[in-house]
Amino acid sequence: MKLSIVIPTKNEEKNLPRLLATVRSQSFTDYEIIVADAQSTDRTRQIAASFGARVVEGAMPGPGRNRGAEAASGSVIAFFDADILLPNDQFLRDCLEEMDARGLDMTTCRVEAHRGTMFDQAMHGAYNAYTIAVEQVLPHAPGFCLIAKRSAHEAIRGFDEDVVFAEDMDYVRRGKKAGFQFGILRKQKIPVSVRRFVKDGRTRTTMKYIFTEAYMLAKGPLKHRMPFKYEFGKFHDEK
Repeated sequence: MKLSIVIPTKNEEKNLPRLLATVRSQSFTDYEIIVADAQSTDRTRQIAASFGARVVEGAMPGPGRNRGAEAASGSVIAFFDADILLPNDQFLRDCLEEMDARGLDMTTCRVEAHRGTMFDQAMHGAYNAYTIAVEQVLPHAPGFCLIAKRSAHEAIRGFDEDVVFAEDMDYVRRGKKAGFQFGILRKQKIPVSVRRFVKDGRTRTTMKYIFTEAYMLAKGPLKHRMPFKYEFGKFHDEK
């Protein structure tokens, strides 16, 4: 098995089938799907099973990804969130080929707002420019699309489950510190939902990320105590 796709979920019956349909349409087929579900009360688990996914017990995103990775058999693990869509049928093949060609152990893609406003598109564009500019000194990899070699994931003991926010950034920075190669893929972009911007407010959400970046630079990862409200699995259905 080349690739294990791990998806942490909680009450994602609306979004999960859209993602899994785009996975099913891929030209690359040497993969398994593992859904780490955090006690959903809707049909998330049944939907996952209907697409042939293996369902394991999950939790918050970081621990959920770890539980999924523990069940994985692939040499490469792709961590996706349920509210993304793979943009075309060459996505997985292109990502894995570029990852191999560049000798990367951990990677992610540039991002674009899915059905967002002009502000959303501009913010995602600014994020791409910033993260590419600092990728070799200050890695950034959003957890909704993060790909890692199994050997790298195991060497750093996965996601730090004491980190309560930006566990994905902590993950790739620990990987880089441990000597693994990180880079942002150039060939593909990943469309991402703006539902958190809609639910929490665009300005407030942007300020949370700016605060987190500054805090991590000054003091390290956010552990044990969250300085602001964060919810998992409590979004309105995405339209």
